[in-house]
Amino acid sequence: MSGAARDRDSEGRARSARPRDGLGRPLPYGVSGVERQPEGVVRSPGRTLVEAQRLLDEGKPFHAHEVFEDAWKSGPEPERELWRGLAQLAVGLTHAARGNAKGGARLLLRGAERIGGYRDPYGVDVSGLVAWARALAARVGEGGGEGGAPVDAVAEAPRLAR
Repeated sequence: MSGAARDRDSEGRARSARPRDGLGRPLPYGVSGVERQPEGVVRSPGRTLVEAQRLLDEGKPFHAHEVFEDAWKSGPEPERELWRGLAQLAVGLTHAARGNAKGGARLLLRGAERIGGYRDPYGVDVSGLVAWARALAARVGEGGGEGGAPVDAVAEAPRLAR
């Protein structure tokens, strides 16, 4: 074990302070990266969707996943699986964009399954997202494992609402 101290938050929990790129990959200390989403922000469902869509459109699905994660952790119990599923779709796109075809496809399908039972809450295009996730999973899944060709996160960004 190295003698280097781990980055910690104010409560003493381990938190990496390393900068990150748009796909959430850690960059070396001292390099400027993409500003991270603040954690624990409580947003309205509409604000969550607008913020996540902006991040997806900018090619930052990892950061969109963090917005959905806040909604899943702070939202009412009956909606938690919706937000968790949307987070999995975003992180599935993240993995596909990083070239992890197998992991990306698995998360896209898991997210599609999780949101499939909802009927377009807050204008979310559930059937469109499920179709998008399944199609992208099939396309990237054909490439196999970790070494698949990365997809373009901007070009593949889904539309969350109709």
